[in-house]
Amino acid sequence: MDEKNVLAEQFEANRAHLTGVAYRLLGSTAEADDAVQEAWLRLNRSDPSAIENLPGWLTTVTARICLNMLRSRATRREDEWDGHLPDPIITKEGDPSDEAELADSVGLALLVVLEVLPPAERLAFVLHDLFAVPFDEIAEIVDRSPDAARQLASRARRRVQGAQVPDPDVAAQRKVVDAFFRAARGGDMKGLLAVLDPDVILRADHGADGGVVRTGAEAVASNALMFATPDRYERPVLVNGQAGVIIEIDDQPVSVMAFTVTEGRIVAIDVLADINRLRAV
Repeated sequence: MDEKNVLAEQFEANRAHLTGVAYRLLGSTAEADDAVQEAWLRLNRSDPSAIENLPGWLTTVTARICLNMLRSRATRREDEWDGHLPDPIITKEGDPSDEAELADSVGLALLVVLEVLPPAERLAFVLHDLFAVPFDEIAEIVDRSPDAARQLASRARRRVQGAQVPDPDVAAQRKVVDAFFRAARGGDMKGLLAVLDPDVILRADHGADGGVVRTGAEAVASNALMFATPDRYERPVLVNGQAGVIIEIDDQPVSVMAFTVTEGRIVAIDVLADINRLRAV
C-alpha cells in the first residue's frame, strides 16, 4: 500500500473524532464537514514524516479552521440568542451509527449557550472540557499563553454552568416528554405546569421569520396548548442524545423539538421550525 493510501486510512480512522470536535465548535453539521474536509486537504499538502502525533495534529488543524470560521461569521451577537438554533442530530434510541456518537454528550440547549460565547472562549472550553486537550496546545491555536487559555476556558465554564444538565436516563426523560404532549393534547393546563420547571425556556427557530423565546411555565404551557389540534403527530426520536420528537402534519415534518429534562421537569424546549433546514436534517 502506498504512502497516500496509508495516510487516507489514518485520516479516516480519525474522521469521527474530528467531526465531533468541529460540530461542537460550529454547531453546524455542514460546516463541520467542510472543516474536516479542509483538514484533509491540509494534510495532503503537508509532509507526513514531520508529523509526530497525527491525531493531535489533525485536532489542532481542525480547531484552527473552526476558529477562523467562527471569527468570520457575518453576524455575531454575543450574550444574546439571535434566533438561530444549532443543527440538531436526530437518531433513534439504541442507534449505533456515527451520527448517534456525534450527538452524544452535547445537548441542543448546551450548544445554544456555546453559540453566544466569543470564538476563543468556545474553542478553549470545547477542546479542554469536552476533549481533554491540554492548555499548552490550546494556547498555540488561540495565540495566547497557557494561563490565558486556561482563563478563556474558565470564563466559558462559568457561562456554561447556567445550562441545565439533563437527567441521564433517557427512558425517564421520555416519560416526562410523553406527559407533556398528553397534557397538551388534552388541553390540561395543570398537567402541563406539573412537568414544566417554573423557569422553563422555550426557543423556536422559524428561519427567515425569526426566532421566538418564551420563559416561565405559564407562558410555555399556554403555547403548548396548540398541540391539542388532532392533525399533529409526534414521532419520538432522540435529538442530540436526549428525548425529543419530530412534529408531523399529513406525514410531513413541520418541526423538531428537543427537550432538556432535569430532575423530572422540563427546563428547556428548543424547536427547529425552519422548513428549509428541516429538509436538510
